[in-house]
Amino acid sequence: MTEDAGPYPRTSRRARAVRPLDAARLEEMALGYVARFATTAKGLERYCRRKLRERGWAEDELQPDVAGLVERFVRNGYVNDSEYARIRQGGLLRRGYGARRIHAALDHAGVAEEQRGDLDEGEARRAALRLARKRRFGPFGPDETPPADRALREKQVAAMIRAGHPLDSARELVDAPDRQSALEWAGIFDEEF
Repeated sequence: MTEDAGPYPRTSRRARAVRPLDAARLEEMALGYVARFATTAKGLERYCRRKLRERGWAEDELQPDVAGLVERFVRNGYVNDSEYARIRQGGLLRRGYGARRIHAALDHAGVAEEQRGDLDEGEARRAALRLARKRRFGPFGPDETPPADRALREKQVAAMIRAGHPLDSARELVDAPDRQSALEWAGIFDEEF
């Protein structure tokens, strides 16, 4: 190896030229995208428009019919916003996120209000409890009592608020006197939750 080559040998491969998209290739790419990733109609539209910006449009038409492509995928059942919302909401609840954070995620994904499932208070409380157990907040901390240090307590409450839980729920959970009280607050009466 020569001194100017550096630690890696040079290759003779050249950068591959990117061909502009046509209608068939755009549809093929969109189909591959929905096959690999759960998405919404708005997410698929964003993907197609990004690919068009990156690669360009080869056909003589002024603009491709991205809206028609997305509508056809929705009609054929390849994209279902309601099902996406149900799955995404369930995953975020299992991770301990609150209603505000879930709604923000669904807003970002482009799911309309009428396609979202309702979140009841019991689910929201169980999600808060999951977060507290996972992050060792309040009575789930190392000494199994609420934090005596005011700064630590405020940090725990702030973390729960950032996760999308209401202030009163965060305070009530962090200030719970013991684990059993926190479980009962969430409507759980066995320790195996």
